[in-house]
Amino acid sequence: MGQLIPTRQQCLELMRQCRMLPHIVRHSKVVADVALLIAHKLNTGGQSLDIALIEAGALLHDITKTRSIETKENHAETGGELLASLGYPAVADIARQHIRLDPRLSVPDALSEAEVVNYADKRVKHDEVVDIEERFRDVLERYAKRFPGLQERLREVQHETRLLEQKIFSRIDISPEEIKVIL
Repeated sequence: MGQLIPTRQQCLELMRQCRMLPHIVRHSKVVADVALLIAHKLNTGGQSLDIALIEAGALLHDITKTRSIETKENHAETGGELLASLGYPAVADIARQHIRLDPRLSVPDALSEAEVVNYADKRVKHDEVVDIEERFRDVLERYAKRFPGLQERLREVQHETRLLEQKIFSRIDISPEEIKVIL
């Protein structure tokens, strides 16, 4: 029996039920566009990524972000918990890893759905496709004062994202810069 993955329409309904702020909904839709473009390119090149899982994971990666603005909770964790409780464990894993990937789950010769969504999220500032440097600059400016030690963690995540970018784009026929042009 296959894993349960919500359709795009079910994802949009869940976003509405969770009262996601409109700008977070727009961000999530652009992340999905980037992730789907990359996933289709990777699959054309021989990967076998689950497109429906990537779309659901990208749309729902920030499912508890709206409430986290007030609660200060880790929205990657609470999003994962919510999605798991709804019967979507594979989507929950993507939500949990959208900020930082679990290195134990990465394999050198293949890409996972979580890696594709994680990278796509790092390329979208609000609802605009940008390069990694601009995205990390924005995150630092918005969150550095509220989260001590963020600058060092961001440096590590930015380095990890650069390595992931190399892993992705060594397997497809477009460059990172072309994503913005294509979309």
